[in-house]
Amino acid sequence: MKRCIFLFLLFATTAKADYIRINQLGYLPAGIKVAVWGSLTDGMLQSFELLDSASGKVVFKAAAGKAFGSYGPFKQSYRLDFSSFKTPGTYLLRTGNTSSPHFRIAQNVYDGSADFCLRYLRQQRCGFNPFLKDSCHTFDGYTLYGPMPDSTHINAIGGWHDASDYLQYSTTSANTAYHLLAAYRDFPKVFGDLHDANGLPGKNKTADVLDEARWGLDWLLKMHPQENWLFNQIADDRDHKGMRIPGEDPFYGKGFERPVYFCSGEPQVQGVKYNKMNKSTGVASTAGKFSSAFALAYSLFQKSDPTYASLLLKRAHTAYNLGVKKPGVQQTASVLSPYIYAEDNWTDDMELAAAHLNFLNAGQAYAAKEPVTPWLGKDTASHYQWYPFINIGHYELAKRSKGVAKQQLIQYYKTGVERVWEKAKENAFYRGVPFIWCSNNLTTSFAIQCYWYQQLSGDDSFAALAQANVDWLFGCNPWGTSMVYGLPANGDTPVDPHSAFTHLKNYPIDGGLVDGPVYGTIYNSLLGIRLADPDEYAAFQSSLVVYHDDYGDYSTNEPTMDGTASLIYLLALKENERNN
Repeated sequence: MKRCIFLFLLFATTAKADYIRINQLGYLPAGIKVAVWGSLTDGMLQSFELLDSASGKVVFKAAAGKAFGSYGPFKQSYRLDFSSFKTPGTYLLRTGNTSSPHFRIAQNVYDGSADFCLRYLRQQRCGFNPFLKDSCHTFDGYTLYGPMPDSTHINAIGGWHDASDYLQYSTTSANTAYHLLAAYRDFPKVFGDLHDANGLPGKNKTADVLDEARWGLDWLLKMHPQENWLFNQIADDRDHKGMRIPGEDPFYGKGFERPVYFCSGEPQVQGVKYNKMNKSTGVASTAGKFSSAFALAYSLFQKSDPTYASLLLKRAHTAYNLGVKKPGVQQTASVLSPYIYAEDNWTDDMELAAAHLNFLNAGQAYAAKEPVTPWLGKDTASHYQWYPFINIGHYELAKRSKGVAKQQLIQYYKTGVERVWEKAKENAFYRGVPFIWCSNNLTTSFAIQCYWYQQLSGDDSFAALAQANVDWLFGCNPWGTSMVYGLPANGDTPVDPHSAFTHLKNYPIDGGLVDGPVYGTIYNSLLGIRLADPDEYAAFQSSLVVYHDDYGDYSTNEPTMDGTASLIYLLALKENERNN
């Protein structure tokens, strides 16, 4: 929807008090189907109706059930459960004078969504960018903090830009590549082949998701060029000179070269004027991510490209060995501001790598050191403090384990899910994920953990919780908006994200998952945020949580490549449900 339409609707509905929030993508016939009714007043609800959108006929009616009370802007709220209605069609929900938008119940509501989100990653490519049909950052880069002399040139061209700026991080890139590879491994039938290896239109007999993963893998190999060299990031926050289309950035004192930070395992700069250094203690957090991405890629490429696969396996082992030699975390560096990826855990990364390399005893030992990802059940965390936002190692290790060892890993997942459920069950949105920076990334990862727990255990006790997190991403939230640019095509989705592509050129950033809502306290404390336009969601902001579709708010509306990659896995999983 266009911004002018948003503002018209806001003006036209200022007197409205009650709202029905839905998953705008729709609902699977055999799946859980829940909407949320929220009132800005103290209204109560007795029942609701499901109507055929064409005929207006009531096809289902049920009691509203439990009143959940206040949440965010709503003073009263209910969950409207119509899961027992399974007939495909187009419908709307009605309560008194309040109606929901139209939505579909169909087997194909998720079809093509994972491939759609790949558009964003292709647009984020560094080196040759297929969206722009041009190249950028072709001088990268010069080294810092390494065993070689500072300013030694290495070839580090390629990979993906991290978000709406042009920094590049090994940790987020490796996690992105891993999720793409895992999505293809687990759900190969949902992906198509419409692009070549360079991301340009044209089939090449390889699924587009594998082409995209390989783009990232090729860059990761450059960032781990020999057995004792591992690099953590390209560029730093000097990048934030203002919005621009990617090019050759002369911000770093050496022409168009950008700095390439070595994984030294020791503290590095974190905001010069703040007189800080980051809290790096080792390299395992980065090395483990490299190793697991390379090892999984080896299993997928060994038949189609054995030479490439052999190199991947070799580098999987050398990266793992670096992690063993230097346990601990390698945080990112910044020069101008104090904001970094403050990762504080690493055993989960080494557990995942050990699982893929079949070092099962080592994997079990790492697993025991972090049974539950620490943010689960918490109200807050530092930016990317517990990353990735899901312990993937538990899933991969459990698939390779038996008996007590497997059951212990499953219990780890269950404990984490239960901690979130204790909070979620108290509100109508089943919201138990904290509203910290990148809350949508946490939401996506948590939904995946719920599904993985169900797959490993056969216990579907948390199925409604998992679906609620999916629904949240696509409109069943206080603002009634999807958090994915352009998905669904005719829905309420972001139109003014914190992106140079949209802000400067009005280019669509199809498929990008934006960061998501943050606590009001976080929003009010951040530096440099100024809304550019009137807030079309003003009626739904609260002291608890805010979200803005405004490029001036980098905290809630900036898309990220790693969050989008996690969403690609989740959407592939949901599309695959139609076949179950």
